[in-house]
Amino acid sequence: MTTPPFLDAATPRPRPAFLDDGPHGLFIGGRLRPAQTQETFPTIDPTTETVLTAISAAGTADVDAAVASARAAFEAPSWSAISPQARSRLLFQIADVIEAHREELATLDTLDMGAPLAGSLLMVDHAVEVFRHYAGWPTKIYGQTGPGDPSRLDYVLRQPLGVVAAITAWNGPMLQTSWKLAPALATGNTVVLKPAEQSPLSALRFAALLAETDLPAGVVNVVTGTGPVTGAALVAHPGVDKVSFTGSGPVGKRILTASADTLTRVTLELGGKSPTIVFADADLRAAAATAALAFCGGSGQGCVSGTRVLVQEPVREQFGELLAEELGRYVPGDPFHPDTVMGPIAHREHFDRVVSYFDVAREDGARIALGGRPLGETGLFLPPTLIENVTNDMRIAQEEIFGPVAAIMSFTDADDAVRLGDDTVYGLSASVWTRDLSTAHRTAAALRVGTVWVNTWGEMTSGTMPFGGFKESGIGREHGTDVLDAYTETKAVMMRL
Repeated sequence: MTTPPFLDAATPRPRPAFLDDGPHGLFIGGRLRPAQTQETFPTIDPTTETVLTAISAAGTADVDAAVASARAAFEAPSWSAISPQARSRLLFQIADVIEAHREELATLDTLDMGAPLAGSLLMVDHAVEVFRHYAGWPTKIYGQTGPGDPSRLDYVLRQPLGVVAAITAWNGPMLQTSWKLAPALATGNTVVLKPAEQSPLSALRFAALLAETDLPAGVVNVVTGTGPVTGAALVAHPGVDKVSFTGSGPVGKRILTASADTLTRVTLELGGKSPTIVFADADLRAAAATAALAFCGGSGQGCVSGTRVLVQEPVREQFGELLAEELGRYVPGDPFHPDTVMGPIAHREHFDRVVSYFDVAREDGARIALGGRPLGETGLFLPPTLIENVTNDMRIAQEEIFGPVAAIMSFTDADDAVRLGDDTVYGLSASVWTRDLSTAHRTAAALRVGTVWVNTWGEMTSGTMPFGGFKESGIGREHGTDVLDAYTETKAVMMRL
C-alpha cells in the first residue's frame, strides 16, 4: 500500500461562512440562542486535528426549554390542526431547502467527521429523498372502523405521540437526522434533536435553514452537548413521549433503563458485527470488491460494516488473495481530494480505541495480515486492516471495533455459515454471496439479523424497507410501515348511537 497524501497542499480545504458565526448556539423555538450555561465545547476536524468552531453545551435548563418549546408547538393549532396536505407540503419544503444547500451541508459533515466529500454528498442526497418519501405519508395515515351492531359506531384513531427526542450518532449526521425527523414530522409529532457532540455542525445549519420554510417555530428544536449531560437530561425528561436513538449498545441500554421510570416509547438502532458470507460458488471477484467496501467504506465507521468475512473452505485462499488486492484501493487521504475513497477516523478518542484492538488481536493469537498501525503524524488515519488466524470467540470477532478492521474466517457448509454468522450478541445485518437461489433464500431466512443483502451490501432505501436489528442490535425499526407504530398511538372510540 502506498503512503497516502494525508494533507495535500494542492487540495482546497473549504470553510463555509457558517463556521465563522460561532460560537454556535442552540435552536429553540425557531431561533438560535446560546446555552444558559454559557459553556461551549470545540468541534474538531479529524483530518488536521484543528478546531473548526465552538459549540454551545446545553444544560438541564436548556433541555427543559427545548422540550417546552416542542410541547407548545405540538399543541398549537399551527401544527396540531393543519391538514395532512399542508404537512406534506412542509416536508417537501424541507427536502427542497436541503437540496439547495447540499454542498454546504455535505462539506460541514466532511469537515466534522472526515468522510470523503463524495460520500457526504450522497448522504445529503439520500436525506433529500427520505424527506420526499415521508412527504407522501400524512395523507395516507388511516384509522379503522370496527364491526358492531347498528346501535354502535366503533372506530380507531391513529394519533401522534407528542414530543420525540431524536438522538443521532456521529457517523452520517445528515442522513441520520433525516431518518429520525422525517417520519416523526410526517406523523404529526414535534422533535428535540440532539446530534452527537463530535459532529453537530450540519444539524445546526439545517436548523437555521428551516427558517426558509413555513415550518412553525418549535416544531424542530436542536440542543447540542455531551451525552452524559445533555443527552441524559433529554432521555430522562418527563415531557418526552418517545426517544429514537442511534448509537452504541451500552448507551442504548442506559436509555432503555431510564425509559422504565416514565414508560417512554423507545426505538434503538445500535451496533453490529455483521458477517459477509462467501460461498464457494459466488462471483469471487465481485464478492471481494464488496467485502472490502463493506468494512473500509466510511473508514469502517458504520453499524452495518461487514467486519467478519466468512469464506467457504475450498475458496478461502483464493478469496483471501482477491480481498487483499481489493484493499489496495483503499488508500486513506484528505477527504476533499477527489480521488480519496477513505478518510480519517472521526475523532481522537475513537481512533485510540480502534488502534488498541491491534494489540488485542496479537494477544489473542491472531495475525495481522494487512495494516495494523496508524499512518502519518497528522490526522487520524488508519489503513485497512485484515486479521487472520481468527476464531469466532476472540474479542476482535465479537466486539464492535467500528473502524476499517475485519477478521477473516472459514466455514464448511451453509449450516456452519449460519452458526458462525449468528454467533454474536448482535443481529443487525449480513451479506450473503452465492449463485444458488436455494442457498441464498435458506441462508437469508436462517440468519437472525434485521437486514440480509444477497450478492450486494449496504443498499438502503429512502423509507420503503424497514431497518433495525435483532438481539443487542436494537429495538424497533426505522422506515417501512413499522414507523406508523413507532411514532403514533391508536385510540379506540366506541359510541352508542
